Amino acid sequence: MDAAQALKELTEVSSQIEAAVLMAADGSILASTLDDGERSARLAHAARALAEAAETVPREVGEGQLVQLQVALLDGSVFVVRDEQRIAGAVTTPDPTAGLVFYDLKSCLRAAAAEVGDGRPRPTPRGGSA
Repeated sequence: MDAAQALKELTEVSSQIEAAVLMAADGSILASTLDDGERSARLAHAARALAEAAETVPREVGEGQLVQLQVALLDGSVFVVRDEQRIAGAVTTPDPTAGLVFYDLKSCLRAAAAEVGDGRPRPTPRGGSA
């Protein structure tokens, strides 16, 4: 499935996500739920910058690479999920169910990865069957 379709399905299953962007690891935007290119670019830049900033936090040796993060704000949250090749960033309503948002974003990454055939299984949507 292509990146745009993966984001479309994401917003269909996750009512808490207000906007989302899917980008390549280098930061180039693959798809966005936002109609405005400038807003898409700002969300993509913010998601990538948050992930990069989180990587600078000292950790124990062997803890691995950052995979997900949530930044909670008064009027919503910013979520970032990444794999080896893609980054998904999303903004949500206030007090989201973080576990579900992370699950849905990871499913979106897997769905977009399946398009290019990088060996990842297609995710089963919540509440449905494949």
